[in-house]
Amino acid sequence: MTDELTRPVDRFIEVLAVERGLASNTLEAYSRDLNRLAEFLAERGVHAWGDATQSDLRAYIADLRGRSLSERSVVRLLGSMRRFYRFLLKEEMVASDPVPDFSARGAAGRLPETLGATDMRTLLDQPDEAKPRGARDRAMLELLYGSGLRVSELVSLTLQQINLEGNYLTVRGKGAKVRLVPFGRWARDCLQRYLREVRPHFLTRGHSDYVFLTRSGTRLTRQGFWKLLRRYARQAGLDHRVTPHTLRHSFATHLLEGGADLRAVQSMLGHSDIATTQIYTHVSRSRIKKVHRQFHPREAPDGKG
Repeated sequence: MTDELTRPVDRFIEVLAVERGLASNTLEAYSRDLNRLAEFLAERGVHAWGDATQSDLRAYIADLRGRSLSERSVVRLLGSMRRFYRFLLKEEMVASDPVPDFSARGAAGRLPETLGATDMRTLLDQPDEAKPRGARDRAMLELLYGSGLRVSELVSLTLQQINLEGNYLTVRGKGAKVRLVPFGRWARDCLQRYLREVRPHFLTRGHSDYVFLTRSGTRLTRQGFWKLLRRYARQAGLDHRVTPHTLRHSFATHLLEGGADLRAVQSMLGHSDIATTQIYTHVSRSRIKKVHRQFHPREAPDGKG
């Protein structure tokens, strides 16, 4: 295999380790899956990820299924491929995403993890707002949960994108698509305080258009936000893994549970396909079923059947 195939895989695994904090066995599975794909492409004469076509990837999946792999294994490999190509596209290592819409026979989609309202409030209360970094962090957490932004959109937010009078953001998301995203009074109040009382003291390097800065005046990175979020999740006593996407998922799920229109949530999240947003209706249904099983007289543990 060429370096053009192996180096991006190594970089992808490195990013997953830093940003996602994935377990070593999960990282090894990604590495194994993608190196297996790289070997297959190399045998077909493809020596760079940007040169792979849909036909190449379809041939790879057909080859896997021809080896009588379980559908569960095929689904995992498909997930690795999709996630890797999204990474390549974001890092501008490829010009387009060639991964076709494969059908995963009998495979149930994995529902996104969310926090309940109580756990969310506990998490948001963790930053010490009496300290400059705590005030900044509270503003970031409130804005992320209050608007459903992607973490990349949050850390790249500029002053020009914020409208405090109208309580909305102008966000340029995936595919350079621009959308208006509202945020609530909690996010507004925390953001105003950060901008007025804290951010000016962080401007040690002169002017910056970025909203969220480090104490040295540079833009806070995705990795930096991941680290502070993990710390606050541990402080809050949240045992399950909390990621920036957990807050985005919670934003969408809580809106739908409150009766929000699916199309409105799709617009706020910046999904081009409503099918992507519909997964959150499944989350809501699963919670409704759980509540029903827990509290209905015929379903509760002491209920009489």
